[in-house]
Amino acid sequence: VFSTICLCLQHSHSPLLSTDEFLVIGPRDPIVAVLGEETILPCFLSQAENAENMELRWLCSRFLEAVFIYQNQQKEEEMPQYARWASPVSVFLTRGEAAVHIDKVQVSDDGLYTCSFKKGDYYEEATLEVKVAVVGCGPQVLMEGQEEDGVHVACRASGWFPKPQVQWRDRSEKLLTSSEAHAQDADGLFRLEASVVVRDSSVGNVTCSILNPILGQEKVKAIFIPESFFPQASSWKPAFAVSLMVLVVLIFGAGYFLKKEYLTQVQALKARGCLSDQREKVYKAALNTGRIGLLEAVETQNSSVIVCFLSARRKAQLNVVWQKKQLKAWSVTLDPRSACSNLVISQEKTSLTLKDGCVYGNNNTCSVLGREGITSGRCYREVEVGNEERGIWALGICREDANRSYGIIKSPENGFWVMERWMDKFYACTTTRLSPQSGGFLDYDNGYVSFYNLTDGSHIFSYLSISFTGTLFPYFMLMSGNMSLTICS
Repeated sequence: VFSTICLCLQHSHSPLLSTDEFLVIGPRDPIVAVLGEETILPCFLSQAENAENMELRWLCSRFLEAVFIYQNQQKEEEMPQYARWASPVSVFLTRGEAAVHIDKVQVSDDGLYTCSFKKGDYYEEATLEVKVAVVGCGPQVLMEGQEEDGVHVACRASGWFPKPQVQWRDRSEKLLTSSEAHAQDADGLFRLEASVVVRDSSVGNVTCSILNPILGQEKVKAIFIPESFFPQASSWKPAFAVSLMVLVVLIFGAGYFLKKEYLTQVQALKARGCLSDQREKVYKAALNTGRIGLLEAVETQNSSVIVCFLSARRKAQLNVVWQKKQLKAWSVTLDPRSACSNLVISQEKTSLTLKDGCVYGNNNTCSVLGREGITSGRCYREVEVGNEERGIWALGICREDANRSYGIIKSPENGFWVMERWMDKFYACTTTRLSPQSGGFLDYDNGYVSFYNLTDGSHIFSYLSISFTGTLFPYFMLMSGNMSLTICS
């Protein structure tokens, strides 16, 4: 491309230029430089002329700083932040080429640059643009809890440049309205969080996509939201509004009649001389406290209404707490009768340790079951695995009659719904890495099992549309490594 441009300019402008005049050419389109990699900024004379005796300057327009200076046939010392810029090779200067090489591109290299040549008193320059870009980490998608009449879902990412474009879509590819927050770290890279409140309980999956507008590269992450995670419709609000209006009318009415009755009694008592001044002050103070005094006055008559009011308000507060707090905690203890001989179970039966590694074969299960089974309802449990990086382990649930012998694949077809780590990879129809601290959510009636990372709250994997039968038991396996597993209280 550049040779063609050079040729055209040479033929069209040569007759108009004196022997000391020249043109400087740079690329028309921006140069895309990937963060941490190398890039070249091209700049050359329109005619193949020796530029060794010329003065060459590269300037950063944003900071008005000299990035590179070449004069008197030598390179001048550059500023420390531009030490990564390599000087043009002298053999290229003899052909009028002044391209510079940037090593390990940084965010600060983004911007406009000017390449200039000076010969005697004649000066020409060309401007080019460098666009630094990088695809960062993420996105990480997680459910934050219930909000208003839906589920609050957040999408987080970091290490992007320039500022990425974020979109939320539902299963039908319809765009969802979201809120975004961006910030830059010390290296100038963007971190972001985009949140959306999903109100349609039948939506199933929602997807967060993050796009680098320069590179055109996109990262996508989806999350499944079970219907049971949405707030349940409640009829208490309309009833509460009506009850509150009736209660206000009753209180004002009661207050009016109580005050009237009080004044009548005070007059009568004063007339009989039976009411002291001190008792009158106390009685008036109680009455003048307004609503509190009136509530106390009608406490016996309206106590049931007040209790109903407080109960409804408490329910409304509890309804916005995260799904975990709405589910039943599965109180699990380990069953020593089901344990492999190489597993040591604590006295409290809430933790186990792998003694010397599990001996394969001979129907050795390398596992243990929880003592408490479940046949209906919704519940969760939390576990923490120690020294998990070097071991083989699994956790989940299984049927009571599941064959736990070594060599049996722990699949749903064999009665297992587990996440398993084996040879530095995790298996459960996914390669997502399981956190050392994890949580499992079980909905027996609706037929799904979900695993969550309790370190950051993100969703890992779900088994869906399961027809459970019989009793399900917690399943734990430790097969190799100096490992331990604890059931969190």
